[in-house]
Amino acid sequence: MRVLITGGSGFIGRALGASLTEDSHEVIALSRRPDAVGGLPAGMRAVGWDGRSSAGWADLVEGAQVIVNLAGESLSHWPWTEERKRRFLESRVNAGRAVAEAVRKVRARPRVIIQSSGVGYYGPRGTEEIPEDTAPGQDFLARLAVEWEASSVEVEALGVRRAIIRTGLPLSLRGGVFPLMRLPFLFMVGGPLGSGRQGIPWIHLEDHVRAIRFLIDRPDARGPFNLAAPQPCTNRQFARTLGKVMHRPSIVPVPGFAMRMVLGEMAGLVLTGQRAIPARLAEMGFAFKFADLEGALRDVLRK
Repeated sequence: MRVLITGGSGFIGRALGASLTEDSHEVIALSRRPDAVGGLPAGMRAVGWDGRSSAGWADLVEGAQVIVNLAGESLSHWPWTEERKRRFLESRVNAGRAVAEAVRKVRARPRVIIQSSGVGYYGPRGTEEIPEDTAPGQDFLARLAVEWEASSVEVEALGVRRAIIRTGLPLSLRGGVFPLMRLPFLFMVGGPLGSGRQGIPWIHLEDHVRAIRFLIDRPDARGPFNLAAPQPCTNRQFARTLGKVMHRPSIVPVPGFAMRMVLGEMAGLVLTGQRAIPARLAEMGFAFKFADLEGALRDVLRK
């Protein structure tokens, strides 16, 4: 089958593309700079798009079975000025609308759209467990996720199944936030961030890819799904386990006020959290390969 991945040159898109091409599927990564994209998995190719319309690539949707919409400017860009937050939102909303526009233009429509989102949808939630039917929060990340998810909703009226992936913290050394979280431990100054009580809904990258493929293949998979391991942990538990796996101390706390002074609003990415649980994946019978944090970290750091 043909699979289009917006934002396919990112570390999640590359991992998903590698998994799909290993099974002989045609995988196309949509990129705003296709000539600069290198190191894609064998069998995966990059095609240009502007990130806000169907111009120049809508013909690829004709006959494609799947679109995975991962596009959006990275939240790791700092500082979070009002202009940057506007770009975070517009890059996500424009990409989703472009996907819907392309689907509307073709006769042979995809059978499923996988729409990316994040567990930030729920806002700061303390220690309560968060299934998918929990109401959205009110902070910036929650509002961002709500609009991100709504950006491609039109495809449902066009008869296309849509599954929304609310992603937690992907564990991988290839990208994302985890390599930065690991860095203090390399210098023997690792420890909990802020209070340490905030939830971390982590997921091994391999399980993240497996979950996306599971949702692609299941014709009854619609609506939101938390992509997080079934055993969420607190930031303190995460730090303790990471220190154990790396044979490093995990006793140097980083005060929340210091992080806010340096990072501003961006500090909320790690100082607040959600104990999101994969309730709907569990109901549908998805089996995690890495359900235990220590085992997941050992596997990631071994590679």
